[in-house]
Amino acid sequence: MEDNHIITTLGYALLALVARQASSGYDLAQRLKRPIGFFWSANPSHIYSELARLEKAGLITHQSIEQATRPTKKLFSLTESGQAALRDWVTTSVEPAPPHDELVLRAYAIWLADPDKAIQLFQRQKEYHKARLAEYRQILARIERTHEAGITVTMPEFGNYATLHAGIYSEQAALGWCHWMVDQFERHARQDPEQEK
Repeated sequence: MEDNHIITTLGYALLALVARQASSGYDLAQRLKRPIGFFWSANPSHIYSELARLEKAGLITHQSIEQATRPTKKLFSLTESGQAALRDWVTTSVEPAPPHDELVLRAYAIWLADPDKAIQLFQRQKEYHKARLAEYRQILARIERTHEAGITVTMPEFGNYATLHAGIYSEQAALGWCHWMVDQFERHARQDPEQEK
């Protein structure tokens, strides 16, 4: 088996998806867009080469499915080694990602901006975060309706449940900050009548 340190983050994302259900490369590409794409982005062009690496390492295997009008489809599933590697990885320490938030960087220099344009910028951001928050809440409500008895931490659906909560908290924080930024500029406009001219 390939050493766990050589498995890429994309490799682990694919293992996590295949752990839930056997999937083709195309299916995995779609599931990397949603739901994984809500919280982690991947380059779809690397999927097939990564699947080949994972299979060579003995972490996944494939079954060939004949199709009448299409080329033979490969259906990938997790091996015991793949499950063990994934189980170890999910609880290892995560190195903090370097911060990279362009909106916050712009806020650092926003004192130079035209106040009306600054308000428009953060109003647009508010609308974006409102829409994302509403979408996450809808998905969460759908999951909760499907699992009225509750979702336990050992169910695959708990991963969706946990990541949606993270997304909701993140969107609430972003929405609150954008609202605060708009409020700062609107208060400035009220205190500085020259800005109205």
